[in-house]
Parts: sequence; C-alpha cells; structure tokens
Amino acid sequence: MDLRVFTEPQQGATYETLLRVAKAAEDLNYGAFFRSDHYLHMGSVSGLPGPTDAWITLAGLARETSRIRLGTLMTAGTFRLPGVLAIQVAQVDQMSGGRVELGLGSGWYEAEHEAYGIPFPKEKFGRLEEQLAIVTGLWSTPAGERFSFDGTYYQLKDSPALSKPAQSKVPVLVGGHGAKRTPALAARYADEFNIPFASVADTDQQFARVRAAAEQAGRKSDELMYSNALVACVGRTDAEVKRRADAIGRDVEELKANGLAGSPAEVVERIARFEAVGSQRMYLQMLDLDDLDHLELIASEVMRQLG
Repeated sequence: MDLRVFTEPQQGATYETLLRVAKAAEDLNYGAFFRSDHYLHMGSVSGLPGPTDAWITLAGLARETSRIRLGTLMTAGTFRLPGVLAIQVAQVDQMSGGRVELGLGSGWYEAEHEAYGIPFPKEKFGRLEEQLAIVTGLWSTPAGERFSFDGTYYQLKDSPALSKPAQSKVPVLVGGHGAKRTPALAARYADEFNIPFASVADTDQQFARVRAAAEQAGRKSDELMYSNALVACVGRTDAEVKRRADAIGRDVEELKANGLAGSPAEVVERIARFEAVGSQRMYLQMLDLDDLDHLELIASEVMRQLG
C-alpha cells in the first residue's frame, strides 16, 4: 500500500507552507505530494492568505525536492486549455526530472469560477473527454510528427506536439463516483483510477465498474492502478485524535466512519479493508498543514506496519 500526502491549499496555505509539507513528506518516504486545484476556499474557513496555483506550486516544488513524486488530485479542466496544460505539465515534468503525475477532472466548484471570472460551461464531461484525448495525444505524438484534433469543443491543427515530458509516459489519473461515463473514460485514458471519500462498499463497486470497462475497452484491468483519497486524523491517544479533529473542525466519530481516523492500529485495520477490495494506493488528505508531527506519526506507526 503506497501512502501519499494530499493537500487542500485553497483552505489557507502559503507556498512556503506547502514546501515544508512536501519536504517533510519526502524525508519521511511518502510516495508522493499531491495538491488540489482550487481557487476558492470551502466551508467556514477564511482561506487566508489566498489561493495558490497548482501547477506554479508544483513547478517550484519540482526544483526544491529531489525524489518525491508530484501531482494534482484533480486539475480542473475548466481552468486550462488542453494544449496549454500539456505544455505546462511537460515542463514541470522536465523540471522535476520525471516525477510528475496528472490528475485531470472536469471541474465542479461553480462559485470559484464566478469569483475569478472563469467560464463554467454546462457540458463539462464532454470537454474533459476531449481534453484527455488532446493531452495524451500531444505527448504520445512522435518527435517530428504533427498532431491535429477536430472535436466539438477543441480544435488543434498541425501542432508540433512539443514540448515533451521527461517521462516516456506521464501517469494520468481519472477519478470519481460516476457509474458509466467515468469508468469508460478511465478505461480509455487513465493509468490510475481514484475514488475520493468513498466507503469500502462503494469503492468495491466502483472498482468493479472500472475493471469491467477496461476489459471492454481491450485492456487488462490490472493495467490500472486503483486508489482512494480519504481524510486522515491519527493520534497515539484518544485525546490526540480529538485535538487533531478539533483543529480541522471535524467530529471524531464522523472521521472514523468516513475517513482514516483513530489510533495507528485502527487506521492500519481500516486501510486493510480498502486493500481487500483492490485499493493499492491511499491519498491521505491532510487538512492541518502546520501539523508536521501528524505526518511523522503516520510514517512511523502506520506506513511501517503496511510494509
């Protein structure tokens, strides 16, 4: 089981805070540092000092870390033109020496689009499908050849399909709870399928849909990586768990029911239940980015037991 750190900087974090978390995650041997792609906070927090851009953040981290993988869960398709996104991700991959992964979703948070003047189209899923086709198509076009695309939402003509990532294949993540179109999209374009904030039963059901879609698309279902994203709140004592839950404005019992919360032993057992239905990777949503001791505890007491 690969444990990765997943942050939500729109809730209030500077680049320096994210850098500290990323460096700590690297030092503690987490598999990756990922961040969300949002420009507006959610809930009752202030969001101060304000949003940071996902790919500008990852570009900085690419130069200030050396081993840890870097990515988004998920880049909002509404924020960027697919041709531009392909260049941005390729450049950050080059800057990192080939450590980047791209999670790409349709975008869903209408309020942040209104707040920053970003168009929020009604038909987002069809756009996402074309974006995935374009980004992966540009990267896979052999050097010296050209790429064109004539879609409903995007048209590219005679593109040189440059620049190329450092990796021969940047891993692409697709995720969500949709029963039909999402599994089909993952089967066609994804290297990894992620289901966020889901129960064990819902995870099992969605993974089965993705496996079936992959086989139907002519792929072996085990070609894909299967992962979850869940909020983490771990403590050595009940008092420590409650302190961490209070710090993020959550209830302990709710976190135990819907996330990865409790003692290290409880969290190891909870992760094992997801592993039993096919989860291979866990993105730990860390909401208190000043609590680096939390990262250390999970690394020493949870990661160690998972092997």
